[in-house]
Amino acid sequence: MELRRLGSSDIWISPIIMGTWQAGKKMWAGIDDTQTTAAIRTAFDLGITTFDTADVYANTAAESVLGRGLAGQRRESLEICTKVFWPTGPGGPNDRGLSRKHIMESANASLKRLGTDYIDLYQ
Repeated sequence: MELRRLGSSDIWISPIIMGTWQAGKKMWAGIDDTQTTAAIRTAFDLGITTFDTADVYANTAAESVLGRGLAGQRRESLEICTKVFWPTGPGGPNDRGLSRKHIMESANASLKRLGTDYIDLYQ
């Protein structure tokens, strides 16, 4: 698959991006985590190297499913995009928004769920 430049950055991404907003929702169309993981691996095998998720998708489960689905892949061969803003738990006023505190805490939690040490695009 031919890669494309992400805006004016030096990051190259696949023109098709796999989103995970429904990953981890067991009731959605009868798809469970095993099927989601298989779909992620199939997408990668077909040349999709860019995966989009968010900490809030499926109450953090989507990031965990994506991390499991990408386990064993060469990290330098894929791009992981995730998002921050919404609360992911019953926390107080600092558990949402774009304060440095919330961004850092959310990024660290996302890294753990994704099973990686860096995020390519943090939105």
